[in-house]
Amino acid sequence: MVVKTRKQNVKDQPPQPNVDDRDRSPFVSPGTGKSRRAGKGTPFNSLLHNRNGLFPGFSFIRSKLGLTPSAFVKLGITLVLAALAGYLHWYHLSRLFENDRHFSHLSGLEKEMAFRTEMGLYYSYFKTIIEAPTFLNGLYLVMNDRLTEYPLVINTLKRFNLYPEVVLASWYRIYTDIMEFFGLPTKMCWSINRGEGMAPVDGCEGMGDPAYFYVTFVFLLNGLMMSLFFIYATYLSGSRLGGMVTVLCFFFNHGESTRVMWTPPLRESFSYPFLVLQMSLLTHILRTRNPSRKTMWALGISNLCFMLPWQFAQFVLLTQVASLFASYILGYISPTKIQSLLVTHMITLAVCFVLMFGNSMLLTSFYASSLVSIWGIIALRDKFAEAFKPGLITWVMQGLVWVVSTVILKFMLSAIFGASDDAHISSLIKSKFTSYKDFDTMMYTCAAEFDFMEIETPLRYIKTLLLPINMLVVAVIAGRTIQDVVRFLREGEKYSVKPEDDDDDEEPEMLAKGELVYHSLQLIAFAVLAMLIMRLKLFLTPHMCIMASLICSKQLFGWIGEKFKLHMMVFGILSIMAMQGAANLQAQWGIMGEFSNLPQEQLLDWIKDNTRPNAVFAGAMPTMASVKLSAGRPIVNHPHYEDAGLRERTKLVYAMYSRKSAEVVKRNLMQMEVDYFVLEDSWCTRRSRPGCSMPEIWDVEDPQNAGKVPLCTLMSRDSRPHFATVFHNNVYKVLKVPKADKELR
Repeated sequence: MVVKTRKQNVKDQPPQPNVDDRDRSPFVSPGTGKSRRAGKGTPFNSLLHNRNGLFPGFSFIRSKLGLTPSAFVKLGITLVLAALAGYLHWYHLSRLFENDRHFSHLSGLEKEMAFRTEMGLYYSYFKTIIEAPTFLNGLYLVMNDRLTEYPLVINTLKRFNLYPEVVLASWYRIYTDIMEFFGLPTKMCWSINRGEGMAPVDGCEGMGDPAYFYVTFVFLLNGLMMSLFFIYATYLSGSRLGGMVTVLCFFFNHGESTRVMWTPPLRESFSYPFLVLQMSLLTHILRTRNPSRKTMWALGISNLCFMLPWQFAQFVLLTQVASLFASYILGYISPTKIQSLLVTHMITLAVCFVLMFGNSMLLTSFYASSLVSIWGIIALRDKFAEAFKPGLITWVMQGLVWVVSTVILKFMLSAIFGASDDAHISSLIKSKFTSYKDFDTMMYTCAAEFDFMEIETPLRYIKTLLLPINMLVVAVIAGRTIQDVVRFLREGEKYSVKPEDDDDDEEPEMLAKGELVYHSLQLIAFAVLAMLIMRLKLFLTPHMCIMASLICSKQLFGWIGEKFKLHMMVFGILSIMAMQGAANLQAQWGIMGEFSNLPQEQLLDWIKDNTRPNAVFAGAMPTMASVKLSAGRPIVNHPHYEDAGLRERTKLVYAMYSRKSAEVVKRNLMQMEVDYFVLEDSWCTRRSRPGCSMPEIWDVEDPQNAGKVPLCTLMSRDSRPHFATVFHNNVYKVLKVPKADKELR
């Protein structure tokens, strides 16, 4: 074993029935219509034409796709560039993660501790499945879990959207079994000299290491996401240069676009790449007169893959459905097409409901109610036409009916199913517009990521020109949309979008306008979400990068002149963007660190060595995730705060940081059958801003005790006579709930 020392710290034309029609590719803008004479193509094209040429397999693929050699080459170039973008993003993420933590040189325990709060909770179920005797036994353990909310037995696959962990655990078991069968090594380990009088530890690197395997697949998935971004932007803008613009914008604004490099196990790391796929398919559907059934199936599957890993996917899909409905109201989407989209969403929601074992949050969401409301409005469109004169009043009434019916239906379904798990979301939104606050909302709003967007964020967008470019693109789209609206209001039914089954010269242009209107509305929806909750800028920034690709669109900016002038303008913009963008990348590459948390390591080692395997723990949510993951002990509360029952449990546990009496808190802990409480003095004193320390949050919930000394302060001085201190270091203090009192309960 090797001893290593750590580092320091224009309108489209209708299709013509000639051979040139096969030259079209969805990833490039239409050509000039000129065709090469037979035998006069490029050498590569000649090889593709020749059945006995160098690449006979390419001819077979090309014939199956129905493409001419030139279109096939263009498609190939697009895919190669997409693969390059994906590789670069995977490498970028992997290096940032390694540089930040020196992950390859951490021990197994340190790697687990690096997955803090929710990340550790999710990873613990991956660990459970791979360490079980069989995969099915591990699956049974996570579906009948007694460790996470002791003494309750819960189906964590239903509660925590754990399908990514189930899939990755199955792949890990298959991989290690195959490699073991052939006798091939899967990891390389070495001894790490940590210095400072600490014992050396073994660090392992390679796909045989569970944590390394886990994060590698997260980064591969997000590398593939960048490939999808390139293809999506190329298709939307009609130019491979547009795809390059989107990829560069993403890299130049990387810190505002994703946090997967710092928090791999979070749900959006698995979910968001499928949203990119879903929105690219949706763009194709909006652009196509009669989308095929296969395309709708693909949309549904991508929708399902987006929803399954993440409980908040429903809120994103709500904004998507709202944007599509607004596009329908304005006349850019036909009733038939939006009904097809609604049916796809409904089927996906039903399948997700089944796969999530009847998770009531899905059926009682605003998303589900919105689908039903919009379906009803479209079904009654003739009634609206009879009741109101076509025009602005009809549009406003449809919008009002949608909002009111969605809200009413949502609360009716919540009452029927008795669901209150998402009640904190309504309270959180309410707190954004009023002075309302309670314990649960302050647990969110006191965290910076759930606060309003900070002013520095749009300033960073301006420095990389992302915001100015988006404002220009949206202004051009809005200008053309306003022209259409004004023309419709003046001419009434004489001017409207033709039914999509009509073969009309104007139809391709109106379809193209529809997809642009949708993307602009979706951008506005993401902007509103991001301004209300800063964490959701992770949807806004990537969509801004997608919209930036439209500066290469001939449809929007063909008035600039020939292609050369447009491209020169784009390259000029990119060169200006690169000045700040390169500085942003240099700042990311300059992050060098090493994970170390000796106090928590001491705590976990003490728990494993000095407590029974069934000893029950309570404490701060992030710490409890680590206790479950690394010590394997039962816990009563955890960081997944989206369940109403868990929120009540956490409030009882966090009473230790209130000003209540020690007797009341001890009684609460005994009722939950807690054996040990992990006290952290920092939770008693720290605050992100005035009014956000734990005692101050409790003053809102428990005003009658305001002004008293916080209980946590008293316990940090002397825990007697109510609790016994059995372990302490400079961060943690473990209080034992007296066993005699517990037995007399």
